[in-house]
Amino acid sequence: MAILSKRAKIRAAAAAIVTICLVITGGSSVVYAADLGGIQRIIQLWIEGDQTDVSFTYDENGTYDMSYETKDGEIEELRGGGVAIEEDGTERPLTEEELLEDLKRPTVRYEEDGTAWVYYYDQKIEITDHFKDGVCYVKVSNGKETLYMTILYQEGWGSSPHKYVPADSLRVQTRQPD
Repeated sequence: MAILSKRAKIRAAAAAIVTICLVITGGSSVVYAADLGGIQRIIQLWIEGDQTDVSFTYDENGTYDMSYETKDGEIEELRGGGVAIEEDGTERPLTEEELLEDLKRPTVRYEEDGTAWVYYYDQKIEITDHFKDGVCYVKVSNGKETLYMTILYQEGWGSSPHKYVPADSLRVQTRQPD
């Protein structure tokens, strides 16, 4: 049995910690940093048709904070989160993987100049002139998955991998006062 000096034990422990850190981060292009609310990482997301470096922090409560630099050089900060309802009716916070998957969904934006756009991965599709009676249908694909989008002008949208969602199912029904 070998007896190690105190200095040798410290070196061995330091080497083990460095090795663990390299194993964790070596196979990934994600950068990790300690943060009080969770783990902060730099990830790449498609934002408005461009692959963008995003600082992403997830906490165990199912929420995230993210920030990135816009094309104009400004810092955009977003916060989100959610819960999933299990089959037995209980709620649980969304996992980091579920939140990241949701951030890969298409987005619809209405610009100040009056144009309307759909962004999905590297696609930038102007849909301004595609609305008929306030409804637009758009098919998008990322090469692996095709989505059929039904968009209500400035009221929301829905998508399905199978067919266009009926516009009436997306409309918010408001109750008239008695």
